[in-house]
Amino acid sequence: MIKSLLVALIFIILGTNAEAQNTFSISGLVRDQKDGLPGASIYLSGYKIATVADNDGRFTLTNLKPGSYDILVQLVGYLPYSKSVIISDKSVQVELVLKENVAQLDEVVIRADPNRQKYINQFKEFFIGKTPNAAQCKIINPQVLNVDFDVTKSTLTVSTTEFLVVENKALGYRLKYMLDHFEYNSRTHIIYYSGHPFFEELKASAAKKKKYIAAREVAYYGSSQHFFRSLYANKAQEEGFIINKMIKIPNPNRYPQYVINANLEKIKAVPEKTGIRQTKGKIDTALLAFWTKQQEMPKTIDKFSRADVLTDTLVHYYNQNLKYLSYTDALLIQYTKEKESLAYSKTGFWIFRPLDVPEYEISVANLTGDGVRFYENGGIYDSRSLLYEGYWAYEKVADMVPMDYVPLPKK
Repeated sequence: MIKSLLVALIFIILGTNAEAQNTFSISGLVRDQKDGLPGASIYLSGYKIATVADNDGRFTLTNLKPGSYDILVQLVGYLPYSKSVIISDKSVQVELVLKENVAQLDEVVIRADPNRQKYINQFKEFFIGKTPNAAQCKIINPQVLNVDFDVTKSTLTVSTTEFLVVENKALGYRLKYMLDHFEYNSRTHIIYYSGHPFFEELKASAAKKKKYIAAREVAYYGSSQHFFRSLYANKAQEEGFIINKMIKIPNPNRYPQYVINANLEKIKAVPEKTGIRQTKGKIDTALLAFWTKQQEMPKTIDKFSRADVLTDTLVHYYNQNLKYLSYTDALLIQYTKEKESLAYSKTGFWIFRPLDVPEYEISVANLTGDGVRFYENGGIYDSRSLLYEGYWAYEKVADMVPMDYVPLPKK
């Protein structure tokens, strides 16, 4: 099985202090190089909180808890803008300076690319996903996507100078997504994207809203957001998560590297005097194929460890708003309150499990560095800090809910 990996979906936003009783505000001025800009839309990344600048370009976002936020600004004729703000024990004032979007102001000549639609389809699959919810998502403005495929690196990159608008009719959201970076490597099957989403509610009847609420519950429970939120509150087990390890062990079916190298060199050796192979010195193609296959085999294989991992050994405070998670090997997270769907079982994202392990949703979280910092609301601080396999790699933008999402109380 080719494992598909997904770097942790990063909003670089998100963070509140559960113990803080006071709320604060972010206020300020949106301007260009000279004057204030009226009518600019101001959003909080990952949330449904927004406002509009007044006639002088001033704005205020109220009722905010201490934490880290990303402010997003949108105004026609100007490039999308983002600024990180930290609220600790007092309200914050900021000045947001926008730059003109030359691509919008000038006439743009677009070169015809016969592969553009193919690349956009790949982007949609790897960014929005292939879940049932993804089938009900639509990119409203695909024309803003700049796509490029580097043949030498087998890498597809996508960028945009405007907000990407995604309509999700499964969960009832309209997303405005400031895409910072997207890349997919077809050799390694690693997908990475990061950006800043803003959520708007789609207009709907009472019956439709009820369906949205039910679909959002399903999307939230068992997600990485749900896991990190429960981990922060020290309620992972109570919320239905079992934490084990996925340990890499030497591949018993692969010869040591030095043995492989020695045999390949012997087979490919050419007589020094003539440089021409005699009949007796012909390459044994079957033997060459065997050792070449050995060379291509993975050096390690994954082993499902049954030992439970205690959260006390994993999680520590980083500061008053962040906790820190560090571990060796990879975390294997089972969500015991949901089983893998039929749609998921037909994908290449599934994780090996022993036959006696129930068909719970299983995800694997691989650290790319020393650790990962995360907020109370389940948001991840560190860009590219995690690689996901399994269910969390399968679920992408189509299954996202806002960071201030609150599920209905369990009966």
